[in-house]
Amino acid sequence: MLNHQLFEKNPSLFVFLPLYYTVWCDAVLTPTEISAIQNLVTHQPWLSGDEKKFLLSQLDPATPPLPDELKNWLTEIQKVADQSSADKKLGLIDIGLALAKVHGGSENIPKTSLKELKAIEGVLGVISSESTFCFNIAQRKTLTNQQITKASFDIATMSALLDGSQSGIINKVKTIISDPAFQYVDPDDLPNYREQTLKWCQLLAAQGFGSKAYPKEYGGDGDMAGYFAIMETISYHDLSLVIKFGVQFGLFGMSIYFLGTEKHHKKYLKDIGTLELPGCFAMTETGHGSNVKGLRTTSTYSHTDKTFIIHTPDEDAQKEYIGNAALHGQMATVFAKLIIDGIDYGVNAFLVPLRDKKGKSLKGVNIKDCGRKMGLNGVDNGIINFDQVVIPYENMLDQYASIDNKGKFNSPIASDNRRFFTMLGTLVGGRIGIPRSGNSATKSGLTIAIKYADKRKQFGPEHAPEVPILNYRTHQRRLMPLLANTYALHFSLQYLTDRFLNRSESDMQEIEALAAGLKSFTTWNTTATLQECREACGGKGYMSENRIDALKNDTDVFTTFEGDNTVLMQLVAKSRLTEFKQEFSNMDFFGIVNYVGSQAKTSLMELNPITVRKTDESHLLDPEFQLSAFEYRERDILTSAARRIKKHLDNGMDSFDAFNQTQYHLVNVGHAFVERVVLEQFIIQIEKTEDKACKTVLKKLCDLFALSQIEKNKGWYLEHDYMAGSKTKAIRKLINKLCWEIRQEAVPLVEAFKIPDSCLAAPIIISNKK
Repeated sequence: MLNHQLFEKNPSLFVFLPLYYTVWCDAVLTPTEISAIQNLVTHQPWLSGDEKKFLLSQLDPATPPLPDELKNWLTEIQKVADQSSADKKLGLIDIGLALAKVHGGSENIPKTSLKELKAIEGVLGVISSESTFCFNIAQRKTLTNQQITKASFDIATMSALLDGSQSGIINKVKTIISDPAFQYVDPDDLPNYREQTLKWCQLLAAQGFGSKAYPKEYGGDGDMAGYFAIMETISYHDLSLVIKFGVQFGLFGMSIYFLGTEKHHKKYLKDIGTLELPGCFAMTETGHGSNVKGLRTTSTYSHTDKTFIIHTPDEDAQKEYIGNAALHGQMATVFAKLIIDGIDYGVNAFLVPLRDKKGKSLKGVNIKDCGRKMGLNGVDNGIINFDQVVIPYENMLDQYASIDNKGKFNSPIASDNRRFFTMLGTLVGGRIGIPRSGNSATKSGLTIAIKYADKRKQFGPEHAPEVPILNYRTHQRRLMPLLANTYALHFSLQYLTDRFLNRSESDMQEIEALAAGLKSFTTWNTTATLQECREACGGKGYMSENRIDALKNDTDVFTTFEGDNTVLMQLVAKSRLTEFKQEFSNMDFFGIVNYVGSQAKTSLMELNPITVRKTDESHLLDPEFQLSAFEYRERDILTSAARRIKKHLDNGMDSFDAFNQTQYHLVNVGHAFVERVVLEQFIIQIEKTEDKACKTVLKKLCDLFALSQIEKNKGWYLEHDYMAGSKTKAIRKLINKLCWEIRQEAVPLVEAFKIPDSCLAAPIIISNKK
């Protein structure tokens, strides 16, 4: 076409070249396009008969341009088409005119013809500015392909902020688990995997990590905060190690520390801290998991010889899923009903030897291996059955209950219920360790997925380089809110830890509810996040070498052990309802009037038509608006649940049935409470952050967390007329913007976790670093 002599005689013909290239570049010329261009060419008075005949011949679908010919057309067009053509929104005819001018033509085209020529783009449905991008291969710039990774904050400063006062022990643990001795092993070789997990625990114990929380007189540092930091940090490594470590030094050791007395501490804690005495925590039974109060293992006291007989009455009462039991445990803290003279005094804790030093099971102790599991196969879970096992009097952990020298039951807490829940309350640390561990696994998964997405290129503008998949809005929408969740939960779990470490007796009910709620919310988030990370990495995420499968499988059980999440959320709701009831019972008449008045005032402020429809960015990013929205939802759901229960009770329904009828609402009470606490603590953290750059990026993450939760619950807000549709649409738009902005900082934000490469061990990101 370009070599045809007609182009030499009339260079103005070049005006058609961008148009012809555009309609032919998709290899299909439709009847509509043919007809439109034929009509255009036929009615151009400045074209000769031969020129029209030639141009019309180039529209024959039976003889399309050859590939090399199309490339030549593009090369010619690129002589005048550059990035500025797109920036100036030049049309195809504008570029054609510039090309014709380069060849000495265009002056013989009448103005009326130019108008017709330019109109053809609209007739063909061509977006000029988009088509002109196709001509600029090397320099084509779009918002999508210009987005790059950059840090507006100092990564080391953010890391220090995340680690807080525990940075010393965290860095020490990271150094240890990065050692070649902690190189991952094949999880399919079950015997080797279990033995290696034990060796790793022994190496950590040798560093003093296992006994960290125990008093100094028993080989520890008396540092419970340090212990939680250790648990959180080793969770960047193999999660079987974390659980075995937690069972040994946490559940087993801490049960003796909290439920036992000085004689138990002196006799056992030092050996537990060094792993000289491997142990188990035997609470769960085949027939009873969440309902600890219903356990059926018995401990029958004989005052004649001052012994207890530990017995499993039937298969449903056997201890199941017990960590360290199948191979290594030599002793267990066993929870059993205390029976004295035929009277049941409820669940108490007893130390029961399981094996001798050589690993042989003791008389009456029958242990079976649980076998291979969905994950955590480095932990030797077992089933324990006790057949009239005799233990001495001093093996009862007697902090809250004991038997006097006359064989009578004694306790400083008279109420069976209160004693039982006080005993369990001291073990709430497990519900702090598990979510912190789960959040670490979430950080690992996000680090792998985000770093991979920053390097993995796929698709892109026509004739331009491919674009990192992290630049796509759908990918940002998938991962950025989850990154915001992870930061939000990090700070709220620190808050929970501080509350637990500085607890008073009057705080315990609230702390237990907080621990139950955050454990549930965090581990559910872990499960959802790791699934999203797996999918976001495509086939690479499915490969075991990239570790997301191990993270998914190992953390899946986090949603049901240390309490089933759904059950725990109901526990949270019952605690909130108790507080709600007390709030009113402690008020006099005028207090109730003032409370109702303040609620009405709040409703009028929040539900007035202007606020409901307010959509400006400054309002939606205002932490006062965000927190108010969370508080309003929490308060309304709590009040609604209380009304429902009261209505059922007033109608004569049994209290058990009343709670059962409102379970769905109770779970929502738990969610609303936890979401509010998480946002509240994130806002507090931002307020006390001194570094301005860190403060700015944390504010964006907090905004994304808050608005994402509101969007998740937008159905509720719309149903309750708290927001209008225009407002939820504005929130959706703002979330997109925040995801776009945070994407640029996403890699630095996960690098602030400072997870050792040897722990991540994912070739899809490690290879990219080299």
